[in-house]
Amino acid sequence: MRETLETRLLKRIARKRSDVFLRADFADLGGYNQLGRALRELVRQGRLLKIGYGLYSRAIKSPFENRLMPPRGLSTLKEALRRIGIETLPSRSLQDYNAGRTTQVPTGRVVGVRRRVRRKIGYNGIGLSFERVGRGSPNRSRLPSAPLGTRRHRK
Repeated sequence: MRETLETRLLKRIARKRSDVFLRADFADLGGYNQLGRALRELVRQGRLLKIGYGLYSRAIKSPFENRLMPPRGLSTLKEALRRIGIETLPSRSLQDYNAGRTTQVPTGRVVGVRRRVRRKIGYNGIGLSFERVGRGSPNRSRLPSAPLGTRRHRK
């Protein structure tokens, strides 16, 4: 008796250590459309969670609500960014908090990146926001301190 594609997908997911899977991780198991149908069925069954275009995560039940979530919450979404080749850095608010410049605890939903990110990554209405930090990001100290049109900026 032949194994179904769903069975082969589940076996491969069980062997992987990571909680994040790309659609490309399973490309050798079947065609694009066939694979899409099988992944969609696993999402419907609650075994996987779709967190972005071609990005899937293991799914667990939330201890607070009767909803599915990734095993490590927002850390899983940051892992997904690393899987697609985007380097993550601490956001400005996290840097300020760690340096003791503020007592406001960051939520973790804002992630620092070096380049533009056009993807939407999230689950159940909880998504990551991206903020340019590090080299190449606009420097706040170079912004004008007085509004344009005032005496200081006229030539």
